[in-house]
Amino acid sequence: MIAALLAALVLYSLFAGRLPALWLGIVCLLSGGFLFLLGHHRHDGILVMDLYARRSRLCRENAAFKMAAGGGLLILSICTASPWPPLVLFGFLSAVTVIGGKLEWKSYISLLSLPIIFLLLSSLTLLWDFCQQFPADAAAVLPFPGGWLAVLPESQQRAGLVLARALGAVSCLYFISLSTPMPELLTVLRRIHLPEVMIELMVLIYRYIFILLTTCRQMQEAAASRLGYGRLKNSLRTTGLIYGGLLGHSFQRAGACFDAMESRCYTGQMVFLTRSKPLSVGFALLLVLPFVGMLIWILLTL
Repeated sequence: MIAALLAALVLYSLFAGRLPALWLGIVCLLSGGFLFLLGHHRHDGILVMDLYARRSRLCRENAAFKMAAGGGLLILSICTASPWPPLVLFGFLSAVTVIGGKLEWKSYISLLSLPIIFLLLSSLTLLWDFCQQFPADAAAVLPFPGGWLAVLPESQQRAGLVLARALGAVSCLYFISLSTPMPELLTVLRRIHLPEVMIELMVLIYRYIFILLTTCRQMQEAAASRLGYGRLKNSLRTTGLIYGGLLGHSFQRAGACFDAMESRCYTGQMVFLTRSKPLSVGFALLLVLPFVGMLIWILLTL
């Protein structure tokens, strides 16, 4: 619901004064309804991103090339001066991730809903400016104490470019994370000599996020079965008890996990079993072509 409302508001602010009122209303309703039906984000009790990556058909491709191509496209997406190349890249990589990896569109959109909420909130702060005097050239104006909140044409251009760059960057990160399992990512990071302590922290943080989410959900379900959320006062008290218990439980689980690691001869380095994967020519061309196209676009628009 939040993502749908934000999408409608951002699209209205972006295209106000550029599209007829009827078409603008249709675009806002369609985008809001689309996100409302398919954009329900949820936290699962398993490593859902890693699960999708292992099931993806793109998992059989070379991990180092996927990370290099995704990182290069991300840099080009941020460097472009036009919103169109990042938007095209967003659609292209989304199609590659979903169609090439045999991932359901609904699952992909559900995973995108959380970063999209943050991007839309950031776009609103770029779109709406405070003016002490009435702006005559504003695309949309709202009265505000001490002045006016207005959407100016230059704000629309700036916000549209930033939003397009961010969407392109998110699609690059999702392409990597939904096609490359975590052990393969860590193997590539070791090859480029990333400090071992950073790799360990990445593994532990990634793992414990889902452990704590699962524990929190179990506590909430237990509290709900005991009518802990019956009234507002009870809800506030239950929430405080759950988060307090979650803090203590996290320390307990951390100690138990460390003891288990030491009992398995943990020496300060986490090693995962991985195998080398070849790089197919077709997959390489699939990512090299958009990279070359965006690079040429950037050079021509300098």
